[in-house]
Amino acid sequence: MIARIPKEVKEALRMLEGAGYEAYLVGGCVRDVLRKVVYGERVEPKDWDIATNAKPVEIQKVFPESVYENSFGTVGVKTGSEDPALKILEVTTFRLDGEYGDARHPKRVEFVSTIEEDLSRRDFTVNAIALNLTKLDFVKSFVKRSNFQIIDLFGGQKDLEKKTVRAVGDPHKRFREDALRLMRVVRFAVELGFAIEAKTLEAVKEQAGLLEEISKERIRDEFTKIITSERAAEGIILLEDTGLLKYIVSELREGIGCSQNKHHVYTVFEHNVRALNYTVEKKYSFLVRLASLLHDVGKPRVKRGDGPDSTFYNHEVVGARMTVKIMDRLHFPKEVTEKVAHLVRYHLFYYNVGEVTEAGIRRFLARVGPENVGDLLKVREADRIGSGVPKAFPYKLRHLLFMIEKVKRDPISPKMLKVNGMDIMEILEVKSGPKIGWILSILLEEVLDDPKKNSSEYLGGRVKRLGALSDKELKALSEKARAVKEEFEGGVENEIKKKYYVK
Repeated sequence: MIARIPKEVKEALRMLEGAGYEAYLVGGCVRDVLRKVVYGERVEPKDWDIATNAKPVEIQKVFPESVYENSFGTVGVKTGSEDPALKILEVTTFRLDGEYGDARHPKRVEFVSTIEEDLSRRDFTVNAIALNLTKLDFVKSFVKRSNFQIIDLFGGQKDLEKKTVRAVGDPHKRFREDALRLMRVVRFAVELGFAIEAKTLEAVKEQAGLLEEISKERIRDEFTKIITSERAAEGIILLEDTGLLKYIVSELREGIGCSQNKHHVYTVFEHNVRALNYTVEKKYSFLVRLASLLHDVGKPRVKRGDGPDSTFYNHEVVGARMTVKIMDRLHFPKEVTEKVAHLVRYHLFYYNVGEVTEAGIRRFLARVGPENVGDLLKVREADRIGSGVPKAFPYKLRHLLFMIEKVKRDPISPKMLKVNGMDIMEILEVKSGPKIGWILSILLEEVLDDPKKNSSEYLGGRVKRLGALSDKELKALSEKARAVKEEFEGGVENEIKKKYYVK
């Protein structure tokens, strides 16, 4: 097999060598080139990095369109590529790292003259291989086994062949230098489908506590890469086996050994991991994957009783609150946190054919948001499969989609009413204030129950009648409207939930 070199990378190598400098491909792109060219794996190299003996100032002379804004010898070369991954190539001077002061960054770096010295500072053997492409045909721009020279001082090729992730040199020293490598070794193992070498694995377990010294943003980024990998479920189990999970999402560990009731075969932890695995198999989005992993995180805290009749009332509410705390702690963006917490909060919706009216469907949509229904159903699928149920999408969920399609044009939010806040102020000749919101809440509840009432004529008349009430009466009606139990959460549903011990 062959691996193609992007024209931007090819040109950068050519320019460095043409200026009299050594230039090598290094890091993950080399690992993936070898996996494809030598071992025949179906993988496309990415993250093209170049190492050179040129100093940063010399690199900038070769590439006038470049930036150097760090002290580690990495120059960002602007290529003008339309590919986001190739717009800026990282070209780094050969270096050795000095003493590490924060378990993440070296206090100083020393520029060196050989690629061999540079490779000795790297994290794992499969990432510590360099390719010299001086024999590359720069017209055809592809790599095959006959046109590159491999520089491999630490047995990286053997580890690629054995599918093993092993630290360069002393693993304890590697992890003390940069504690984020503790998560990176897990991430590489699940991304590549490799095993972690025994001494490296032992060192991870012994040094796990160093992860507390790493910024939450860095941890979040590695955790995200694990969740989006094809072996995400294995990644969660490996994080637990190495002792790292308690420094990332300790709340998940509360489900270890937490048995469920007669409707579940697995413990809460096993169930959550299996739900995640289903979303990976289905290639669902990161948001759905994370929501599926966390959907039952609240169960251990609300569990009452033991054995086949144990209960977990309100676990979705508690779980949503826990999800917000988890994601805030890891510094996820607000919109991501809100979406995942929302899916956790409403994953336990109830629907049975013939038991929920069209008004109930409209209230359901008003509560969860039409834009969230697709992802919510995916989490429900994962919940079912994670429980050992053979069918992910039963007839009643298909019927729910039919009902949603049937009422999707009906009004479900104040914005869809035929009168708005400005109309109410004009009709009642009042200024903006809480009274407007109270009236809108009352009107929406009536229209949810009967969408035929959503007309300017009817609602205008209701506004006049409601406007005649006192603020106290109006507020009470508004609160009553907001407190109306949707059919998905009241009546028949509560009785069924009690019957099956799932609330």
